[in-house]
Amino acid sequence: MTQELPWPVALPAGARSRLEAILAPLPEHRRTTFALRVARRLDELVAGLAPYPDPPALAARALELAARAYLEREDDLHLLDERRSLEPDWFQRPDLVGYAGYAERLTPEGTLSALGGLADHLRDLGVGYLHLMPLLQPRPAPNDGGYAVADYRAIRSDLGTMADLRRLTTELRWRGISLCLDLVLNHVAAEHEWARAARAGDERYRRYFHVYPDREVPDAYERTLPEVFPDFAPGNFTFDEELDGWVWTTFNSYQWDLAWDNPDVFAEVAEVILFLANHGVEILRLDAIAFIWKRMGTSCQNEPEVHQLTQALRSLARIATPALIFKAEAIVGPNEVVHYLGQGRHHGKVSDLAYHNSLMVQIWSMLASADARLATHALGRFPVVPTSTAWITYLRCHDDIGWAIDDDDARSVMADGHGHRTFLSDYYSGDFEGSWSDGLVFQHNPATGDKRISGAAASLAGLEQALARQQEAVGQEAIEEAQVAVDHAVARLLLGYAIVYGFGGLPVIWSGDEIATLNDADWAAVPEHADDNRWVHRPRLDPARLAAAHADPESPEGRVLAGLRHLATARAALPHLHASVGATVVAAPDPAVFVVLRRHPVGPMVGLYNLTAEGRSVPGWWLREQGLPVEASIDALNGYPPSLQPDGSLYLSTYQPVWLVRP
Repeated sequence: MTQELPWPVALPAGARSRLEAILAPLPEHRRTTFALRVARRLDELVAGLAPYPDPPALAARALELAARAYLEREDDLHLLDERRSLEPDWFQRPDLVGYAGYAERLTPEGTLSALGGLADHLRDLGVGYLHLMPLLQPRPAPNDGGYAVADYRAIRSDLGTMADLRRLTTELRWRGISLCLDLVLNHVAAEHEWARAARAGDERYRRYFHVYPDREVPDAYERTLPEVFPDFAPGNFTFDEELDGWVWTTFNSYQWDLAWDNPDVFAEVAEVILFLANHGVEILRLDAIAFIWKRMGTSCQNEPEVHQLTQALRSLARIATPALIFKAEAIVGPNEVVHYLGQGRHHGKVSDLAYHNSLMVQIWSMLASADARLATHALGRFPVVPTSTAWITYLRCHDDIGWAIDDDDARSVMADGHGHRTFLSDYYSGDFEGSWSDGLVFQHNPATGDKRISGAAASLAGLEQALARQQEAVGQEAIEEAQVAVDHAVARLLLGYAIVYGFGGLPVIWSGDEIATLNDADWAAVPEHADDNRWVHRPRLDPARLAAAHADPESPEGRVLAGLRHLATARAALPHLHASVGATVVAAPDPAVFVVLRRHPVGPMVGLYNLTAEGRSVPGWWLREQGLPVEASIDALNGYPPSLQPDGSLYLSTYQPVWLVRP
C-alpha cells in the first residue's frame, strides 16, 4: 500500500505536487527519503534565502532543482549519501590527510584519466582527500590560473571530459579518496554564456552582473573597496564597450562579478552545485565566497548575506546530494573566518571546512623569529567553532603568503605590526641578513607596505639555499657546515608540517612538499605565467624526484617523504586529533617553544614544538599543570617516553616536535 509522503506542513500543496511529479519515476523508498530530507532542511533553506524578496517561493523553485538532481543521481552516489549520513564526521577523523595540486602537473600525461595512477602514492601518505585545482573550462589565457570560468559544465579540454571526471571520482572513491573541486562563486569569465548574452543586449542576463552607465556609483563604492591585485588589476570596475557600461570586476577585468542580489543567480549556481555533485564530487571549495554580496560603504567582503546564502546552498545540497560538503575559501581575519563555519543562528549550517590561514602565517612567522609569543596570542583568540566542522590546516598552498599579522595582536606582545610584516617579507625574500629563505616578493603595494611572498615550502624553509651552499662547499669544515644547513632546513620543513598535522582539523599537503620540491626556476617560461610569480611554487610533481625519495631515504627528499608518512601514521592512532576536539594554544615558559593542548575524554595531548636549532627545555611542573605528568607520558611520534633532564624537565632537540600523551 502506497503511503503519503512525509512532506513538511510548511511546504505549499502546489510545491508538493510539482515535487511528486518530478520524483514519480523513483521507487517509494527513494521518494520517502527525499521528502524526509526536505522536512529536515526546509526551515534552514528558507531562512538562508532571507536576503531575497520572497524566500518561500525561491525555496520551492530550488527544491524542484534538487528533486531533478536527486532523480538523476546514480545508485553508487545514493549509497555514498547513506554512508555519509551514518558517518557525518568522516572528514574530521584523524586518519584523514589531504593533498592538493594542479591536475595537469601531477602526472606526466597531465590528464584526468591518468590520475588514478597516483592513488598508490597518495594512499601511502594517508591521503583520503584530493583537491584538484581549477578543472572547469576557463577563458583562454590569461585566466587567473583557471579561476576565470567560461563554462561550469565542461572540463578543460586538455584534461578530459565530464565523463572522465565521473570515472575518476568513482575510481578514487574505491581507493578511499574523496575528490574536491573549485567552484568560483563571485565571478565568471567575460566569455561565459551569461556574460555573452548580457553583451548581446539580453536584459535578463545583464541583471546577472553589476553594470553601471557611468562612474558615479562605482566611484562611490571605490571609496571603501580594497584592491586585490594592485599591480596588474587596479580598481574594481571595468568599462565594456558592448555593455556600454562599467561592470564590477573585483579580481581582473576579464572576471565579471555576479549579482547575487538577483535570485536567478542563486538558482543558476545551485543547479551547478548539484550537477557537480552528481558527477561524484564530494567537496566543493567555494572560491572567493567572501566577496559575493555588495554593500555601499563597506569593503564588500564578509557581509551577513554571504553566510545566509551559503546556508541556503548547503541546505539544498543536504537534501539532494548529502555526501557533498562545502569548504569556504575565505582568507580573512579570525573574527570573520569563523562565521564561514557557522556562528549564532548559523551555527554549523554554513561551510563544513574552512582554511586556517592564520595558522599557516603564524608557522612561518615563528620559524623566522624563533618566537611563539605572537602566534600564541593571535591563535588563542580564535572563537570556538562548531564541533561538526573542521579547519583545513596547511603549510603551503597554490597562493602567495600574505602576512596577515594584526596590529593589535602585535602590540599585545610588545611588537610593531608593520615592522613585523616588513621583517617577514624581507626574511622570506632573502633580503634580511642571515635569512635562509628563497622566496619571491608578490604584489608589493608601496602605499600600504604590503609585500606578499611566493615560494615552495622547502625553499622557504631554507633547503634551496642549503643545497647550493653544499654544492659550493670546499674543505671539510665548509662541507660539514653545509650539511648542518641541509639538516636544519629539512627539520624546519618537517616541524612546520608537524604543527599542521598536530593542530587538529584536516591537514593538507601541497603537491611536491612531500618530496621537498624546490622553487621552479623555469616558472616564467610559460608566457601566460610570466607576470605571476606564484607559479614558482606550482611545479610539476617530478616522478624522478619521487623515485629518488623512495630509493634514498637519507636524501632530503627521502627524509621528508618518510617524515610525512610517519606523521600520518602517528596521527591516525590519536583520537585527540579528531577535529571535534578543540585546540588550545598555551604559552610555554620558554617563548621559543610553541605549545598546543587538546583535551579529549581519553586524556590530554600536548604538542610541543622547538622553534630553534638549539636544544630547549620545558619544566616538568609546568606540564603537570596542563594535566599531563611528563614522567607518566609518551611521545606519540616515536612511542617512547620523552627525553628528560636530571631536573625532570622535558628536553627538545633541534626543531623537534613532541606529541605528548598518556600511554
